[in-house]
Amino acid sequence: MTIIDAYKMDGLGNDFLIIDRRSKAIHIGRDKIIKLGKRDKIGFDQLIFIDKEVNNITSITIFNSDGDEVSACGNGARCVAYFLSKEKNKNNISLQTNERILTATIAKKLSVKINMGKPVFDWKKIPLSKNLDYNKISIEIDGNKFIEGFALSVGNPHIIFFVKNCFEIDLKNIGPKIENHKIFPEKCNVTFAQINVWERGAGLTKACGTAACATVVASHTKGLTKRKVAIKFKEGVLDLEINENNNIFMSGPVSEIKKITLEI
Repeated sequence: MTIIDAYKMDGLGNDFLIIDRRSKAIHIGRDKIIKLGKRDKIGFDQLIFIDKEVNNITSITIFNSDGDEVSACGNGARCVAYFLSKEKNKNNISLQTNERILTATIAKKLSVKINMGKPVFDWKKIPLSKNLDYNKISIEIDGNKFIEGFALSVGNPHIIFFVKNCFEIDLKNIGPKIENHKIFPEKCNVTFAQINVWERGAGLTKACGTAACATVVASHTKGLTKRKVAIKFKEGVLDLEINENNNIFMSGPVSEIKKITLEI
């Protein structure tokens, strides 16, 4: 066994294990990720590796607690940006995921604003299993039909259903069934606004930044909200804005950095 340093952070309760491997090669296999992610162990929604830096852009690699690699994590990116800002003593941080570059600004102590980029509506890029109207997707689960779901990618796939009372939805049961529906070849994050989130590969989480982004895009496209929206989670608020170029900006709090030792 090897002992390494690691870090715990969260954004509105959406929590992460952060491992810096810029100076040392560190590999953690799928089974170990799943084990570490359990709440009776270290516990996290996502594991994020900080990788090499090129031209002031730092690469990150993200894994859900089920061991699957994913392309985006909004709150996780905000946490890593804060971590790097403390190290570098600078307020502007650029991060490279395997899907896009994210630019973040430290607005104030423990508050980070990040440009999540533009939403994607092309069915092949979300992706969907076939050419469907992304704005009107219907799915039947256990005899219940959920209609006019809005599918898109904000670095990872999402579907959002707008319902009268999202707290009537048994998301713990329905979430994984929609997540793994045949329409979504790479699975998807599931949101019932407002706002209750089943996060792809992580389950029922306290918050999800990309779900907040996806929900604001869907609600604005449907004419339900304006470009600036505050989304309330159990442990706080994320402020979202879609600018005129269709870039999504997300601002909100992050936790302090907690250093831990990890046996791998």
